[in-house]
Amino acid sequence: MPYRPRSTLEQWRILQAVVDAGGYAQAAELLNKSQSSLNHAVSKLQSQLGVELLEVIGRKAQLTDAGEVMLRRSRVLTQQIEDLELLADNIEQGWEPEIRIAVELAYPKHFLYRALQTFYPLSRGSRVQIIDTVLTGTSEIIVQKKADLVIAGVVPKGYLSEPLYVSRFIAVVGAGHELANQLRLDQNQLSQYLQIVIRDTAQKPLENIGWLKAEQRWTVDNFNEAIEILQLGLGFCWLPDFTVASALAKGDLVQIQLSNSSERLAPMSLLTPQEETLGPGSKQLRQLILAEHLK
Repeated sequence: MPYRPRSTLEQWRILQAVVDAGGYAQAAELLNKSQSSLNHAVSKLQSQLGVELLEVIGRKAQLTDAGEVMLRRSRVLTQQIEDLELLADNIEQGWEPEIRIAVELAYPKHFLYRALQTFYPLSRGSRVQIIDTVLTGTSEIIVQKKADLVIAGVVPKGYLSEPLYVSRFIAVVGAGHELANQLRLDQNQLSQYLQIVIRDTAQKPLENIGWLKAEQRWTVDNFNEAIEILQLGLGFCWLPDFTVASALAKGDLVQIQLSNSSERLAPMSLLTPQEETLGPGSKQLRQLILAEHLK
């Protein structure tokens, strides 16, 4: 007899949502479904499989050992289905209706904009969505395959990339800050001052990424916000040199000279999280971005 599945993709997606959201109530809100329907779906899944996947401890649903293994395998399955459907869309349409580009904030976007300028007459009406990402937020976009093209500072294990550019970070303060007149500092001295930090865009950011040794930190969303705060004489910040070149030239900002190293280098690379389903428009834009760095 032909094999008949005992479970559905929807059941596995619901289980994933319950685990990722931290409980039935949170998942119900996220999926816009009733909590009872999610309880029923997971309960039926466990019954159909004859395996206990979740156990409720207090108010939180936690995976059993068997559930850990099954959930991990289910994520591969649901991702493969999504990839298959995306491939079908690209085959049917021939040219993707939207191209999503995730860009690490530390990458100088004028390279991308010039590539897009060349791409526009060839784009066949494709919408282009540019997503700003920071640190582990960029890696998250790659692993979750939420963009067609990604310009990243850190390439996750298992992905291939093309080198584009090396961003140079320098520590700067406002001209009115007391550190502006210091000849040379070490990192221990610097850690005693307020640090302005750019927010990691990941849902679960890693705190050990980036230079975060200062005890007191203020977090902002982008470089422009950081520069405005610095110009008031508040705090210091590590920023890409191209973002502060004008302010340094005007004397509004001053580079801090550190005894061991006054700069941090961050290589930027271009990669495609889903090469096998990449559409023709994305492939063409990728080549144009690479060409910009060969000029």
